[in-house]
Amino acid sequence: MVHRTRKLVVRQRIALVNAMRAHLAEFGIVAGVGRNGVDKLLKLIEAGDDDRVPGPARDCLLALRDQLILARQQIADADKRILACHREDELSQRLEEIPGVGPLIATALVASVPDPHIFKSARDLPAWIGLVPKERSTGGKKRPGHISKAGDKYLRSLLMIGAFSLIKRAKLGGGTRCVWLLELMARRPIKVARIAWALMTKGTRFREPMPRAA
Repeated sequence: MVHRTRKLVVRQRIALVNAMRAHLAEFGIVAGVGRNGVDKLLKLIEAGDDDRVPGPARDCLLALRDQLILARQQIADADKRILACHREDELSQRLEEIPGVGPLIATALVASVPDPHIFKSARDLPAWIGLVPKERSTGGKKRPGHISKAGDKYLRSLLMIGAFSLIKRAKLGGGTRCVWLLELMARRPIKVARIAWALMTKGTRFREPMPRAA
């Protein structure tokens, strides 16, 4: 429930930010992407000294600002609760050892998969989440397509964000620890869900693969 509540509030935060940006853009006021850009807009609204923004419009923007501040606080509170649960759960802590997995993903996996043994193999968990590709096979030739997206949307989005973040750091030069990941990326896509299934069912810890000898 904490995860679902957090997800809802995150969507509300995005909607509030988009509304503020759209309204201010009508007056020719824009800011860079990301939190820094939003904070600049908030300071402009609070100052109230920009002649381009009429008084009634500023009142509306201040109402949106108040809702945005509340949403940010609620997300921070949810993060604290999730972190507390993570620190009390041994399995969640083991899952965090997987590269690209943090307390958010680890606790979501533990909460969503109370009995990992219901999945007979490492392929079944990512299939349940919707991370396996669709097959469009004709004439005996396998043509894997895009991922099915038929499973748990929330878990799928978290795992993809974690994997993409890890891959981005590796491509930018994340140090010697990323050598094995670069080798894996050259061969096949990273499969965090399969690694998580193995740790959950076997009670083991993550062991970083050794890079192949040159």
